Amino acid sequence: KPNHTPWRQGYKATMVRLDVKRKLTARSDRVKSVDIHPTEPWVLSSLYNGQIHIWNYQTQTLVKTFEVTDLPVRTAKFVAKKQWVIAGSDDMYIRVFNYNTMKKVKAWEAHSDYIRCFAVHPAQSFFLSSSDDMSIKLWDWDKNFQNVMTFEGHTHYVMMVAFNPKDTNTFATASLDRTIKVWGLNSPTPYFTLEGHEKGVNSVDYMMDGDKPYLVSGADDRTVKVWDYQNKTCVATLEGHTANVCCACFHPELPFIVSGSEDGTVRIWNANTWRAEKTLNYSMDRVWCLGNLRGTHSVAVGYDEGAILIKFGREEPAFSMDSTGKAIWAKHNEILTVSMKSAVVDANTADGERLAVSVKELGTTEVYPRVLRHSPNGRFVVVVGEGEYTIYTALAWRNKSFGAGVDFVWEPSGGYAVRDTAGRIRIFHNFAETKSVKVDFSVDSLFGGHLLGVKSAKFLNFYSWSDFRLVRRIEATPKAVYWSDNGELLCIAGDAAFYVLRYDAALAAAALARGDVTDDGVEEAFSVLHEVSERVRAGQWVGDCFVYTNSQNRLCYCVGGNVVTIAHLERHMYLLGYIPKDNRVYLVDKSFAVVSFRLHLSVINYQMAVLRDNMELAKQLLPQIPQDQLPRIAQFLESRGLLVLSMEITTEPEHKFELALQLEDLAIAQRMAEVLGQDHKWKQLGELAIAKCNFELAEQCMQRSGDCAGLLLLYTSMGDADGMVKLAALAREKGENNVAFACLLQLGRVDDCLKLLCDTGRVSEAAFLARTYAPSRVSAIVKQWRTELSAVNQKAAEALADPLEYANLFPDLTWALKAEELQRKAREKGGALPARAYARLDQSFMTRNLVDELKKAAPSAEAADTNDPTLIALLSLLPVAAAQQEAPEEEKKAQQVQVQVQVQEQVEVHVQEQEQEQEQEQEPPQEPAEPPGEAPVSEEEEETAEPADQQ
Repeated sequence: KPNHTPWRQGYKATMVRLDVKRKLTARSDRVKSVDIHPTEPWVLSSLYNGQIHIWNYQTQTLVKTFEVTDLPVRTAKFVAKKQWVIAGSDDMYIRVFNYNTMKKVKAWEAHSDYIRCFAVHPAQSFFLSSSDDMSIKLWDWDKNFQNVMTFEGHTHYVMMVAFNPKDTNTFATASLDRTIKVWGLNSPTPYFTLEGHEKGVNSVDYMMDGDKPYLVSGADDRTVKVWDYQNKTCVATLEGHTANVCCACFHPELPFIVSGSEDGTVRIWNANTWRAEKTLNYSMDRVWCLGNLRGTHSVAVGYDEGAILIKFGREEPAFSMDSTGKAIWAKHNEILTVSMKSAVVDANTADGERLAVSVKELGTTEVYPRVLRHSPNGRFVVVVGEGEYTIYTALAWRNKSFGAGVDFVWEPSGGYAVRDTAGRIRIFHNFAETKSVKVDFSVDSLFGGHLLGVKSAKFLNFYSWSDFRLVRRIEATPKAVYWSDNGELLCIAGDAAFYVLRYDAALAAAALARGDVTDDGVEEAFSVLHEVSERVRAGQWVGDCFVYTNSQNRLCYCVGGNVVTIAHLERHMYLLGYIPKDNRVYLVDKSFAVVSFRLHLSVINYQMAVLRDNMELAKQLLPQIPQDQLPRIAQFLESRGLLVLSMEITTEPEHKFELALQLEDLAIAQRMAEVLGQDHKWKQLGELAIAKCNFELAEQCMQRSGDCAGLLLLYTSMGDADGMVKLAALAREKGENNVAFACLLQLGRVDDCLKLLCDTGRVSEAAFLARTYAPSRVSAIVKQWRTELSAVNQKAAEALADPLEYANLFPDLTWALKAEELQRKAREKGGALPARAYARLDQSFMTRNLVDELKKAAPSAEAADTNDPTLIALLSLLPVAAAQQEAPEEEKKAQQVQVQVQVQEQVEVHVQEQEQEQEQEQEPPQEPAEPPGEAPVSEEEEETAEPADQQ
C-alpha cells in the first residue's frame, strides 16, 4: 500500500465536517438500555420504573408499552427474527415478549442478582446475560431457553457483554473489577484479561468493520480506552469527560467512537486520529446507555429524562464509475475496484438481478472518504473527507495532489475547484492554482460542470471557469446540478421537483464580451424546458435523456419532459452510471451489491427523433429497437398524442385495445377483446358501440361481459321483446333478480314476476303486486305470507286479511277480477305492444283505471261477460295490435281508426243508457205502452235480450 507520509509533511489537519441530526426525542423515566430494530423504524428503551417503551422515530410516537415489573429493567433487546423483546430486571428474571401480540412468551429466574446486559448472537439461537452475581450465562431458545453454559471469572459486577462481530464464537465482558475479559463459547473460563482502567469498567464494544482488532471500553475513571485484543495492549486513552463514562461504542459504519457520561454529554472521537471531533449536550441529564445498528448511521442514547436517536451524516456510500465501466468504492478507508466488464451481462440477464462481479483491493486512504469522484476523462479520482481532499491516479492509485477543502468539483476539461473551510474558492488547472476568490456571500456548496455552480442559502450562481465571471444567478437552492456531456442541457434537482434547462453558451459568451450583464448575469443564458414534480436522489445524462432514481425508489428517465419508469426498486439503490455498449444502467446498494437494468440507446435515439419532429429518422431507427422495447415506445408515442402510430407499434393487446377505444376503432378493439377475453374489456367496448350506434356489436359485447343492466337498457330502448325474454332468464341465472323482475314486468308477465318474488323470499311484496296486477293470485300468496310470517310473529300473521275470507275489506275486488280476466284475453288476442305504439297513445293512457272503465261499460260485475269481444277490446292496451303487426302500414292505420271509432261509439251508447236508467229511477214508475201489433215481452225475456247495437 502506498505511503502517504511524504505528501502530508507540514500539513495541518482540519476538523472533520460531521453533521449530526436528531431524529427522535422520547421523554420518559430514566432509560437504562436502548436498542434499534433492524427492519422497523423503532427504538426500544427499558426504564428504571419497570416498563419497556417502543418508539417510532418516523412518526415520533410511542407505539408499544410493556409493563414488565415494579423494579428497574436494566436491559432489553430486540430479537427480530423471532419478533421478540427480551428483558432483564432487578427481580433476577428474564422475560420474553412477542412485540406483535404483546403476549409473554417465557419468564424465568435466571440469576441470583440484578441482570445488567444482554448480547444476542447474530446467527444462532443464543443470547448471553451478565449479572451482578459476577457470572455470564448462555441461553438457547431452541432448547426452551435452557442455560447451556455459565462463565465465571470476574470478581465484581459484570456490567456489559458483547459478541465479536468478526468471530461470533468469542465475546468480551466489562466488570467493576476494573478488567475486560475475552471468552469463547466453548469454554467457561476466559481466554485473557485486559487491565488498565483505574476504576470499574462499565462498557465494552468491538469495532465492526475494518481490519483493526480493536475493543473500546468506558469506565468510572472518566476515560475511554481502545484496546488491541490480538496484541492485548491499550492503543489509546481518550480523555475529556468530567464524570463516569457509562457507555462507549464504535460507530457501526463511520470511523468514530461514541461515548456517553454522567456529565450529560455525548462525545464523538475520531477512530483514526483519536482526537475529539464533537461534543453533544441535549440537556437531558446523565447519559446511561448507547445503542447502534450495523448498516446504518444512527445511534440511540438513553438519558435520565428519556431517549434520543441521532444520525451521523448521510448514509449514502462513497462510490464512482467512469465511462468505461470501471467502478471504485470505499469500505471505510479501503478503496475497492471492480470492472463491469467482469460481470456476465447478456440478453438473458434479468433486470434487477444481482451481478457476480470481481472485487479487488486498489489501495487505502488516510482520510475517511465522504466523496469519491472520477475526473471527466477517467484518469484521476478525488477522495474528499475530514476537511481535505486527495487526488489519485485511477489505475495505480498513486497520489497526484492534495489539500484542504470541504467541497471539490471537476471541470469538464480536467480542471477542478475547491472550497476551503474559510469559504474561499480556489480554481486549479493542470494541478496548479490559477485563481482564488472570496465571494461576498456564505457558500453552502459547489457544483461542477460546464459552469461552476456556487450555492448560497438563497440562490445559485453560475460562473465561467476561465475568469470566474457571473453568467447567471438563479433563485433556487438545489440539492444537485447535473450537466449533459455537450453542455447544452442541465438538471437542477430540488427538494420536491427537478427542472430541465437549456444553456446557450454562444449567447452567454457574446453577452459577456459586450458587457451586457446585469446583477443577475445574462438573463437569456438559460431557458426552462421542463419541470417534473419528483425528487431526484441521483442522476446522469445519457445524450439528451436524463436517467435518475427518485425518492419513491424508482429508476426512471426523462425525455422531453416525459417521465418513463424503467423499474421499481425493492430497496434504496444508488446510480453508478450507464454503459452504452451494454445498453444497461448500473446501480449499487449500501452493501455494494451491483444490479443492472436495460435501457437501449436505440430507444432513446428514437424518442429524441420524435421530439424533434424528425419522423423520417424515427422510421429508420424503429427496426433497430428490440421487440421487447416496442411497448415502451408505444407508450411514449401515446404520451405525444401519436395514437395511430402507437397502435401500429405496440405489441401488447391490452395497450392496443385502449388505443383502439381512444381512436374509436371498433373492429380492432373487438379483435383485441377477443384476444384478452376479459369481461371489463367487453363492457368498455359495449359502451363505445352504443355511443357509435352499433347496437348489434353493443348487444354482443354486453352478452359476453354478462352486463345485464346494459342489456336491459338496450332491449327496452329498442323494444326487443325476444331479447327481454332471454335477458330475464340470464339475469335470473346470474342472481340479478332486479333486472329479471324489470324484464318480466315490462313483458306483462305478472305471474312470472310473482313467482320470482316468492322464490326470492319477498312474499309480502308479491302480495301487494298481486293486489294491483293479479287480484286472482292474492289469496294464495297471502296464505303463503301467513305461513312464513307465523314463524316470526304469529299475531302479525293472523292479522293478514285474505280477500276470500274478508271480501268487505277489498272494495271492487269482483270488478278487478273481471278486469284482470278481460285484460288477459286482450293480451292473448292482441299480443305484446310494439315500442312504436307508444308514440300513438293518448297522454291519458298512462293513468288509465281499468276498473272504472269496466264499470262504465257494464251494469254490474256479474253482468260483465269476460268473453264479450267489446269489453275485451275496451280493456286492451292497443286494440288488435297483433293484426296490425301483420297488416301493411296503411291497413294498420285504417284498422286502428275503425276499431277506435267502434269502441268510442260503444262507450258513448253505454254511457247514454246509464244516464237514461238514472233518470228513470228518479221518475215514478209507469206502465209502458205496448207497441201495436206486437206481443208483450216477459221480464225474463227482457233481461236476456241484448241491444241491437251491442249485437
